[in-house]
Amino acid sequence: MPSALTFPGVYVEEIPSGVRTITGVATSVTAFVGAARRGPTDEPVVINSFADYERIFGGLAVNSTMSYAVRDFYINGGSQAIIVRLVNQAAPATFAAMQGLTLAAKNPGEWGERLRVRITHHLTNGALYNIFIRDTGTGAEERFMNVSSSHASPRSPDKLLRTSELIRVNAIPADGTRPNPHTAVTSGDPFADNAPANSFAQAGNDGDDGQPLTDAQYQGNVANKTGIHALRNTDIFNLLCLPPMSRTADINGVLSAALTLCVERRAMLLLDPPSGWGTVQQAVDGINAFPLAGQDARNAAIFFPRLSQPDPMQEGMIDNFAPCGAVAGVFARTDTQRGVWKAPAGLDASLNGVPALQLSLTDAENGRLNPLGVNCLRSFGIAGRVVWGSRTLRGADQLADEWKYIPVRRMALFIEESLFRGTKWVVFEPNDEPLWAQIRLNVGAFMQNLFRQGAFQGSTPREAYFVKCDKETTTQNDINLGIVNIVVGFAPLKPAEFVVIKLQQMAGQIEV
Repeated sequence: MPSALTFPGVYVEEIPSGVRTITGVATSVTAFVGAARRGPTDEPVVINSFADYERIFGGLAVNSTMSYAVRDFYINGGSQAIIVRLVNQAAPATFAAMQGLTLAAKNPGEWGERLRVRITHHLTNGALYNIFIRDTGTGAEERFMNVSSSHASPRSPDKLLRTSELIRVNAIPADGTRPNPHTAVTSGDPFADNAPANSFAQAGNDGDDGQPLTDAQYQGNVANKTGIHALRNTDIFNLLCLPPMSRTADINGVLSAALTLCVERRAMLLLDPPSGWGTVQQAVDGINAFPLAGQDARNAAIFFPRLSQPDPMQEGMIDNFAPCGAVAGVFARTDTQRGVWKAPAGLDASLNGVPALQLSLTDAENGRLNPLGVNCLRSFGIAGRVVWGSRTLRGADQLADEWKYIPVRRMALFIEESLFRGTKWVVFEPNDEPLWAQIRLNVGAFMQNLFRQGAFQGSTPREAYFVKCDKETTTQNDINLGIVNIVVGFAPLKPAEFVVIKLQQMAGQIEV
């Protein structure tokens, strides 16, 4: 009510409705961790297309299995990805000092050797100069005009060039000193190979892509948030892809840590088949000895076999590639078209850009792997290559786990994350029936919206879900401890894995 009623008249008071809309979180933001040609290291970078990947991370690279996985992700319908580039003892290309101004490539790799820098002086102000930069590998160019020779100026080179995506400043000239200008070029391209002598400075040949990645780079450091733990700096990711270290080396030692991170962040780990799985028998033996097991394995799924695709970086030679990127794209496409509760498998779950599979499976071979929780990729003639399995690593028949199916697990993760973010307003509110009623109202509205979209079993809300928050869930002892308990249940949709058609003859039918 108004703070004080002092004068006769009408007082207007706004009463809160108690409605706090809970918004569903994203379901298919996919994180990729691995080697790249260029780009920031141990830092998560959000991209929205493969063009973004090419601009920031250099596109396809023979020694980067991640680059091919990201390409397949976008070919198959992916939308938003998070890229973490890892390096092992890589070094950036550097420039010879220009009268105290020392520059280097923005990040490590041989790509920096194609950088060229040109210095010109301001025509009238003796304290200012200009820096022009070109990446001759991509054609990207940056211009920094009116750079100040004063250290105190906000336009000093160490401050102004912080925004550069191509170079960084290692040292600056003495206060008040400008680097010598390059040769004036009145016509033509001053960065061209046939430009006049001393028209630009060329980066040295000391750029180094480093050694092949090892488990150590993936493991990183939790405190420093490096390696896979760089993803702790992200707001959300739903799928994690760890393409092989190289075309011949698998990722093994980091899988356990990656799965733990996924469980913590309510994400799914999409696993590639090890390179040693060349036959169905090897896959059967391999899954029985797979290093991931236990309850956490409900947040992981494995797909077999690998993809056979032409490699544009090796004159179209056919090679085998990890399927995780393409499968993640199918997940994203299915989420957009049907919803996270739909299994990302079936004839609609086609693998675009995949002319063949490493191994063509038969129904009988599929029947050996599916009961073990191995999701098969199949080739069905005119239907093409498709995802033909939707089980988690807890999906083996022998385990009889409630989180057997991928869509059931992903639906639960979606609800958990949405409610986790959407109920933060509850913290520090008075813990009594008015609060509980608000919780039931808002959580119930969120679940009802999902029910209307067909996310649950059941023909009525009572059959599909329930939300409970009252004196039965929150006792006086809970209240004394500062706890409010919200119980949410839902009836998940489970995929129709097996279609049984019963056919019989109608013989001897006599009309009476």
